[in-house]
Amino acid sequence: MRFISILILLTELAFAQNGSLRLGRINTMDYKDKSTSQQSAVLFSFQPNENLMREKKSVALAAIYSFILPGMGELYAGNYSKGKYFTIAEGLLWITYIGFDRYGTWVRDDARNYAVRHAGISLEGKDDRYFVDIGDYQSVQDYNADMLRNRQPHKAFNDPSYAWNWDSKANQDYYYDLRVESDLAFNNLNFVAAAIGVNHLISAINAALTVRSQNENLENLGLLDVHASVMGGINNPHGIMFSFSKNF
Repeated sequence: MRFISILILLTELAFAQNGSLRLGRINTMDYKDKSTSQQSAVLFSFQPNENLMREKKSVALAAIYSFILPGMGELYAGNYSKGKYFTIAEGLLWITYIGFDRYGTWVRDDARNYAVRHAGISLEGKDDRYFVDIGDYQSVQDYNADMLRNRQPHKAFNDPSYAWNWDSKANQDYYYDLRVESDLAFNNLNFVAAAIGVNHLISAINAALTVRSQNENLENLGLLDVHASVMGGINNPHGIMFSFSKNF
């Protein structure tokens, strides 16, 4: 009878689903009403708790998490093995964005300070158009004459603070090259920003598909039933029989 007493102590079993411990339900028998002629007696019947096993995730939440920060929706779904690449890509893209912005700013400021020294310009109150024009013309007189020939006098610079005159063609060309290099760096920001947006979108879609797939798998998951019986009856036991069944 000793092994029967030990088996009666088995009041709970555990199931593992997605890395979490889930308790099932065990039904035990009443031994007082069993006859000695019974050939087998059920000790317990275990059935997993379906509500606990089937913890579905929200597809919408997964998509929102990854759209805010790529990879977080996959983390929420419990499948960060793919999501981590979106997070890494996000970090690299932002590093690239900051790098282009800092480099473009540095080259732009260097070019404008170069124009102060070699073209005699004043930086105060000037817009981007002005800094393009001073690289295309040797002096403000050349620029204004061209505007008058093209019948665009409203574009002429008549304010003395807008005057410039390059001390050499070589220095003008060097300034022009610096300005173009700065513009290219700032233009690259648009491509990096677009890549960041695409990374957010793809990660959101991937997270939503991951959660939807996992939810479908949970719906199709069969439940395992475990039964244990004493062979030969309670008073004349000669073995224990375990049976397992799974519904699909």
